[in-house]
Amino acid sequence: MTSLVIAEHDNASIKPATLNTVAAAAKCGGDVHVLVAGFNAAAAAQAASQIAGVAKVIHVDGAHFEHGLAENMAAQVVALAPSYSHILFPSTASGKNIAPRVAATLDVGQISDITQVDSADTFERPIYAGNAIATVQSLDAVKVITVRTTGFDPAAATGGSAAVEVVTGLADSGKSTFMGSEIAKSDRPELTAAKIIVSGGRALGSAEKFDEVMTPLADKLGAALGASRAAVDAGYAPNDWQVGQTGKIVAPQLYIAAGISGAIQHLAGMKDSKVIVAINKDGEAPIFSVADYGLEADLFVAVPELTAAL
Repeated sequence: MTSLVIAEHDNASIKPATLNTVAAAAKCGGDVHVLVAGFNAAAAAQAASQIAGVAKVIHVDGAHFEHGLAENMAAQVVALAPSYSHILFPSTASGKNIAPRVAATLDVGQISDITQVDSADTFERPIYAGNAIATVQSLDAVKVITVRTTGFDPAAATGGSAAVEVVTGLADSGKSTFMGSEIAKSDRPELTAAKIIVSGGRALGSAEKFDEVMTPLADKLGAALGASRAAVDAGYAPNDWQVGQTGKIVAPQLYIAAGISGAIQHLAGMKDSKVIVAINKDGEAPIFSVADYGLEADLFVAVPELTAAL
């Protein structure tokens, strides 16, 4: 019984979500192999070989793998699938793009967003926006899994000494072409990897107030900025700041929510945070039900006072 983890990387280094996925794979039993498919990605493959618990790294190199196009990646994973009992992807935009294609081609059911491994064929995953946990069993010969990374502590990035096996990749499928990308540049930590997140809600009232009130606090704490869906929909914050069921799932050491009522969809994205601080003038707001510390106050007064006190 051997598991294959599909690494997320930038052709030079391994992205943190891969470490959580390796930790989940280790709980499935047997050896853990990691696939690094990219272009001139030897450095990423070498980094993967250092991950604790990894027995082997499979390195596939080709220009058509440079940007992780789902069609090419899925075909490559399917070609390797007969050697594995479990194939695991991080539950990220990339993983959720590739995994269903692999499951459909293999004619197996996908097991999505797992947060715990009970045994080699039984897993736990949240349903109903995290209000219930389903225990699911798969009898498929190959289990295709996406891993909610906040559910597993990351494997150590160093300490391993896996062999790197270079494998000739499949040819370009020709089904898709990478045309370009527009990537938002920020000096702040990436939202899903940040240890501290400061989030604002619709109560801020405008993009200008969002920036005026929340940015100084985030600067003081060295935090990433997040937002509720309501704030994003209102145009107060960009889409990539959205935390919640239809945004990003986060679990920082500290999550500060200001002016966020705590709709079920938002709570699903942040309630695994280690310490949650809520600031809201509505004492009945649902956010207080999950908060470790709650301050019933006007955020326009409380947040600047907190920033000044730091």
